[in-house]
Amino acid sequence: MTNHLKFLAGSLLLTLTLFTVRSVAAAPQAATLKVPVSTVVTVLGPNFTAPPALGKSDVIVRTGDHREDVVAWDPAQGEKSGLELAIVIDDLSNIGNQMDDLRKFIQSQSKGTSVGLFYANNGVTQAVAPFSTDHDAVAKKVRITIGQAGASTSIYLSLMDVMSRWHPSGARREILVIADGIDRFRGDPDSPDVASTLEKAQKAGIMIHTLYARGGGREGRNLFRVNYGQSNLAQMADGTGGESFFQGLDTPISFTPYLEQLDMVLHNQYLLTFTTARTTKKNGQLRAFHVSTEQHNVEISAARYVLVPGR
Repeated sequence: MTNHLKFLAGSLLLTLTLFTVRSVAAAPQAATLKVPVSTVVTVLGPNFTAPPALGKSDVIVRTGDHREDVVAWDPAQGEKSGLELAIVIDDLSNIGNQMDDLRKFIQSQSKGTSVGLFYANNGVTQAVAPFSTDHDAVAKKVRITIGQAGASTSIYLSLMDVMSRWHPSGARREILVIADGIDRFRGDPDSPDVASTLEKAQKAGIMIHTLYARGGGREGRNLFRVNYGQSNLAQMADGTGGESFFQGLDTPISFTPYLEQLDMVLHNQYLLTFTTARTTKKNGQLRAFHVSTEQHNVEISAARYVLVPGR
């Protein structure tokens, strides 16, 4: 009987030892299943007003039904305020009366903001002013658009051209695109280039803001094409966490009210980092996520998808 008890005790001790060893060995492996991902989030009060203070504990991040751990929530201020803002203007757009509004907006940017000015036509972009913190110099490069003679085949091909040549620097990367949004190359609705542009921006972590300006040609006068174009622009902004601005179906008389709202957006952003399960796909995977808060009078805007690294 005594030997039998000793045997049971020894077996139990061996089982506990093996369980402990396996648990310790599995712990690092389990930890590697989570990976940090970062994105830029905008926080505003109602109607583009300054928001109340929002701390890390106030932020809720979900992927599907799963709540993720927020590991960093830093205001894009001070040493973290770096921003590269690309202004992309469709050469087909009618902005002759709004050029001074745009110049003043560029000149008013923070010292840490690097602004680049690009004009889009024939599916590519011309960098008339490379990224620079000399805002006066960039503002002087704003010119009138060339109109129908330089009709853009697709503003979306031009946007992808800008993003392809834009290398990460650690700063926020955002685009203000001024266009009518009509895809004159693939046609509307459901242009594949709209989807490709959106996916490319989400993978690169680039936020796109859009400002509608009527384009030239028959397409620019066609009510159905104009509606499709505005829908395309709204899709770009919504999918990347940006803002979409338009005033009816025509170019706004003044860009200033919308640029002031955009300025409020740029000055009320946070750098969010959360952990999520690593994807098994080698080149990473776009994963849907949602950022929210239980605080009142707060509006949070973020991209619909974030790139999760692969194994």
